Amino acid sequence: MLKLTRSSPGAGAEQWAAQYLQQNGLEIIAKNYRGRFGEIDLIMQDNATLVFVEVRLRRNANFGGAAASIDARKQQRIIRTAQQYLANLERMPPCRFDAVLMDDVLGNNVQWLKNAFEA
Repeated sequence: MLKLTRSSPGAGAEQWAAQYLQQNGLEIIAKNYRGRFGEIDLIMQDNATLVFVEVRLRRNANFGGAAASIDARKQQRIIRTAQQYLANLERMPPCRFDAVLMDDVLGNNVQWLKNAFEA
């Protein structure tokens, strides 16, 4: 059972997503990594792969829903922030960009998109 604390809906969604991904075998490296170009919600390890995770909560699909909110501009900010994070590492691990999409902070209708986009 996933536990949530009271917080903003976005923070609650990120907390839920982190727990969900941990239950599916990923390990948390960082939360809310802030760089010069933006923020990455979660950085996780999936075996040898470093995973940059964008968490999206959309209660209303009238404007395209959670997946549509990760447009090309948002993807570029995430990619540039990930490149900044990677520049501080001694060696370059394999990487991917995932997205966790949900309708509410309780994890209803959750979708985990592995390789949601590429750099």
